[in-house]
Amino acid sequence: MTHPEDKDPGAAQAEERIVRLAFDGDVLRYREFLAKLKAGLPEGTGVALRGSVVTNKRWKDGEKFDAEGRGTSDLDVTLVGDKVMEFWNEGSFYIPSLHTKPLCDEDPTIAPGLNPLREELQKLAQRPVAFQATSNLVLYARDVLFDEPYCMVVEAQKVS
Repeated sequence: MTHPEDKDPGAAQAEERIVRLAFDGDVLRYREFLAKLKAGLPEGTGVALRGSVVTNKRWKDGEKFDAEGRGTSDLDVTLVGDKVMEFWNEGSFYIPSLHTKPLCDEDPTIAPGLNPLREELQKLAQRPVAFQATSNLVLYARDVLFDEPYCMVVEAQKVS
């Protein structure tokens, strides 16, 4: 895991905001979340956090993160890599082989092999967690074309 001080200032600020908003300022709980996440995913998988935990502004209504009370906003976890996309059932993609539908409480069976990890992370984070898998291209396009910023918390690695 990289630390905020090793990143560019914008990424460090985003990660500090994530810790403050989603983990009540508890850096150790955040690091445990990342360690469990990384350990439970295929080797080389990148992880980005998106949405209101990065911007402190909800997409649908502009309200702040957790505007309805502690633990009411979810963590949008984007998983980057081909191997992780293999966990999603056929037909559970918005763009085949490039971008999945979200694995969440409303649809826990679309990636059954990842759901136990997601549920474990929800307990640790004390809030809903949603997983979505995507390609680097789609993640970049969402940021640039649709102004959906993200914070890369685990860089994707080439697997030999």
